[in-house]
Amino acid sequence: MNIAEPTPSIGLTTISRTVASLAVGVVHTLERAVVGEGRMRTARGNAWEAVCADRARADKRAELDRLVAELTAARAAARRAQRERQPVG
Repeated sequence: MNIAEPTPSIGLTTISRTVASLAVGVVHTLERAVVGEGRMRTARGNAWEAVCADRARADKRAELDRLVAELTAARAAARRAQRERQPVG
């Protein structure tokens, strides 16, 4: 009895995985050559940048809230002053 083994074939997914793997390798090598070993992006660096961006957004939001509160207080004071100047009766 002869049992024929299936011949391995190269499918479309194999080719696309190979191309993607090569592309990642090229980008990684290019980044290392252009940017330098010490300035390569890492997960830790990305996480720290995200933390800093979140803090900056929170600071801007707090500043905007403070400005809105000041404007609201000034507007209320102006309305009170206008009511006090109007004659009664």
